[in-house]
Amino acid sequence: MTPRRIAQLAITAVLLLGCAFVLSPFFAAILFAGTVCITTWPLYQSLLRRLGGRDGLAAITMTLLLTAVLLVPMIGLTASLTESAVDLVDYVRSLIEQSDGRPPAWLKDIPLVGGDVDAYVRKLTHSQAEMRKLALQAVEPARKFALGLGGMVGQGLLQISLVLFIVFFLFRDGARIQAQLESGAARLGGELWGELLELAGNTVKAVMIGIVGTAAAQALVALVGFLLAGVPGALLMAAGVFFLSLVPVGPPLIWGGAAFWLYQQGDNGWAIFMVLWGVLAISSVDNFLKPILISRTASLPILLIALGAFGGVLAFGFIGIFLGPTFLALGQALFTSWTASRQREAEAGTNTPRNADSDPAQEGQA
Repeated sequence: MTPRRIAQLAITAVLLLGCAFVLSPFFAAILFAGTVCITTWPLYQSLLRRLGGRDGLAAITMTLLLTAVLLVPMIGLTASLTESAVDLVDYVRSLIEQSDGRPPAWLKDIPLVGGDVDAYVRKLTHSQAEMRKLALQAVEPARKFALGLGGMVGQGLLQISLVLFIVFFLFRDGARIQAQLESGAARLGGELWGELLELAGNTVKAVMIGIVGTAAAQALVALVGFLLAGVPGALLMAAGVFFLSLVPVGPPLIWGGAAFWLYQQGDNGWAIFMVLWGVLAISSVDNFLKPILISRTASLPILLIALGAFGGVLAFGFIGIFLGPTFLALGQALFTSWTASRQREAEAGTNTPRNADSDPAQEGQA
């Protein structure tokens, strides 16, 4: 390798590393924006045709639609959850102030553990030292949890805003970016890399369909439960389940709050029903429906989908829900293509007739 070639490779490597370093804080937002664009691209194409091919107008219109669908409801739900948290703190404080130090009568009636819990609560109420120790132990974890939850919500809103900003440019320049990706894939690996690029897009769509479909199913099941239990604002709370289903502990915050409200109103039976409905119906939808939806729209086994989703979250955070299955799908495609090519080579070598008396020179001329 000539010194000039070495210098070119070194400069290229430095530029690539510099670009990666600069874009690393926005890596998740860029990938998520690309995921949103890939999934909603057919809708954008239809809108572009209706607007006479004006890509700038179509891009801003799609961005505003996504803002109305994603950002505005999240802000409303965040404000609602904050208000509910304040009301919950005030209610617990009033219960403590009005308490006579004795545990509620129903606590002792809980099967298996009711007697032990009742005795422990009575011991706490008669021992100021134990109460003070328990309060001190609970204050710091509660404070950290509240700060972490607030930071997570704020960071989520900031990331969604950044994603919507990036989405506009991806929509506007999407056709040119797609052509460049296809050209680059063809230069890297020919037909195989083109197939992998198409597979990556299909897998991202499949994962999005699985996540959005599961969220819609959870919201519908939650709506039925809220209506049966007579919870006010059932439609708004179902919308909250839809958006919070992207968070592992999101839906229980909604149906758990509904169960607590029912208990507060004295409807203990409906409160128990709401808890059972949340655990057995709402939360269980995510366990079986999401893998089925993804596997029906992508040629990826359910096991790899589950491993990809969980491993992706551990490796990349929230965006790993999309990246994990995509990487595993691409790896599976590469392995399948490699094994198929080796098998074709073996079959071709087996089927080729060999003549021991043939002249190698004549074979070469042939």
